[in-house]
Amino acid sequence: MSERTLMGGKPVFTVPARTIVNFDSKFREKGLCDGPTFSAGTSCVSSCTYCYVPAMMLKQSPWLKAHGVEGRLEKVVIRREDAVKIARAQLRGHPGEARRTKKVIYGSPLVDVAGNLEMARETVEICKVILELTNWDIRLLSKSNLLPRVAERIRAEMGEFCGRGRMIYGVSTGTQSDEIGKVIEPGTALVSKRLASLHELQKAGYRTFGMICPSLPVLDYLGFARDMWGAIRGGHCENVWAECLNLRGASFTNTVGALRAAGMVAAAERLERVSRDKAAWEEYARETFLAHATCYGGGQLRFLQYVTNDTAAWWEEHRKHGAVPL
Repeated sequence: MSERTLMGGKPVFTVPARTIVNFDSKFREKGLCDGPTFSAGTSCVSSCTYCYVPAMMLKQSPWLKAHGVEGRLEKVVIRREDAVKIARAQLRGHPGEARRTKKVIYGSPLVDVAGNLEMARETVEICKVILELTNWDIRLLSKSNLLPRVAERIRAEMGEFCGRGRMIYGVSTGTQSDEIGKVIEPGTALVSKRLASLHELQKAGYRTFGMICPSLPVLDYLGFARDMWGAIRGGHCENVWAECLNLRGASFTNTVGALRAAGMVAAAERLERVSRDKAAWEEYARETFLAHATCYGGGQLRFLQYVTNDTAAWWEEHRKHGAVPL
């Protein structure tokens, strides 16, 4: 373990790792990949109020503490030692037939692949290994504006076919508002800069996808969906994922608190209302989904929704319009 300079105001810890690639991730259920994912870290450089990683990685806390990690997961950056080397060893040890099969691998379920320049460079190196040793396409998602740099570096070093044909880029935002983004997604790039980077990729002919996530309750869902379609230039995206803000750990509490502290009282109250009332939360999810469904066709929309026994039937019925019950 090592602790060194700060990233995003957080102390950085590097811990030993056995794996970087997960060959059979549940992210397959979300349609983001065909099973494989990769993560070069465990805790992110940014500090989103709704982050699910601390809750997801809670069982690993004793192991992390034993390897010198101090502080709450959301307050530190945790990187995995020798990430590129480990990814290469894992892929070389994976069955050749599986590597030759056409699939999509997703990066990253845990940390931003381009949270800063150092992270972006590491992602480039991992992608080069994947492109070299497999026949897989790579889907990268970020809340930064650095993906064009990643794209150009990969294209320059791996050629046009790999650089344009096998890479798919997307930026995540559930709002067009820089002000809201700064409040609920500290440490990330301004929403406007993220969207500009997506447009840059689209103009340059790279494959792109949309990620409208997480979106807050609003007064006009149809207007919101249409505005977001325009913001991400939905016609240039291969697929568009969307999702409401879900209850993971302290996601609702932290986000409501941040909105209130920033003086965004109306937004905080709308979110607080749906967080306390299951029927209101379901209505918020359905209205958001139905509004998005008016903007996309041909299987382009993939709206992610965690369901219960009481709500599953409705969402299953709407799979044909882009619902993805989880």
